[in-house]
Amino acid sequence: MSGPIEPLLAVKGLSSGYGPVTILREIDIEAAPGSVTALVGANGAGKTTLMKTIAGLIPAWTGEIRFDGQDITRAATHHRVDQGIVLVPEGRMVFALLSVEQNLRLGAIAPRARKNVSERLEDTFRRFPRLHERKGQLAGSMSGGEQQMLAIGRGLMAKPRIILLDEPTLGLAPIMVKQVFAVIEDLRKDGYTILLSEQNSRLALEIADYGYILENGRVQLSGPGPELVDMPDVRRLYLGR
Repeated sequence: MSGPIEPLLAVKGLSSGYGPVTILREIDIEAAPGSVTALVGANGAGKTTLMKTIAGLIPAWTGEIRFDGQDITRAATHHRVDQGIVLVPEGRMVFALLSVEQNLRLGAIAPRARKNVSERLEDTFRRFPRLHERKGQLAGSMSGGEQQMLAIGRGLMAKPRIILLDEPTLGLAPIMVKQVFAVIEDLRKDGYTILLSEQNSRLALEIADYGYILENGRVQLSGPGPELVDMPDVRRLYLGR
């Protein structure tokens, strides 16, 4: 009889912030392999800070970050990338003056991602046909939704073991929001592990295997995503009904 599945990512007692300002306070979260884990909460709740701390862009003050059983709390950012931790940042941050294909190829710059680049590029074009249609187009001339698809595609080129998706629908039209969430569901079906930070709490929790509600840098509630959606207090305080 097999035991419980060990989390791919485990964060325990994590505190962090900027300068003298504490943003995260004793955060505990886990992400199981092959799952979508959602971080939801209002703007300023600490979601992006948590993503950046996991990625190594902001140092942890206290607590521990473990990835696949290894302590990476003090590991350099490039080491985390080479372990397979890939951040798709808020605001997309594509290279505007480079083509779509050049942006994608830059995603494969880490040592673990340098093999079979052409095969992954073709797989990314298959997953995002619009990117294939516009592979020679400058990234900065694309719509916001197309740039978000490019940012996700660039993350996939890095051969991720976990994808940290930070506010992927921010500023997008409703039709593009639906497309982004469809992509997230497809990635889960293909076995990717996703940690999703999202202000659209309802949509995030509805597709999440597990969710965490952040408020003022703390985890206020957690549980299976659909169960959180059905909780009256969550609906009243965080979902607007």
